[in-house]
Amino acid sequence: MARITERRVGIAVLNILAGQPNGEATVETLKAELPKHITLSVDDQVGSTTRTNEELWEQQVRNLKSHEPTSGNIFHEGYVIAVARGVWRITPTGRSHITKAA
Repeated sequence: MARITERRVGIAVLNILAGQPNGEATVETLKAELPKHITLSVDDQVGSTTRTNEELWEQQVRNLKSHEPTSGNIFHEGYVIAVARGVWRITPTGRSHITKAA
């Protein structure tokens, strides 16, 4: 099975945020909840980044914010905003997007 894409991680994050009080959660909460929403391959779970000892898919969650200018990114598309350091909130546009996708 291939590694999970940033796009699929973003969709899972949208769904997690939609189920949270006020539509917001910390990045740590998102990383804890993500495996409940998607199937991770062995490639996603094996190894870690040298800087933080986190799994590769966990880094992809953080990359959603750092890759913000990329088209198709949940921040770039206006689906999620950062409301504080390490705290993200789904926007009305993000809620509409996941409703249409369902």
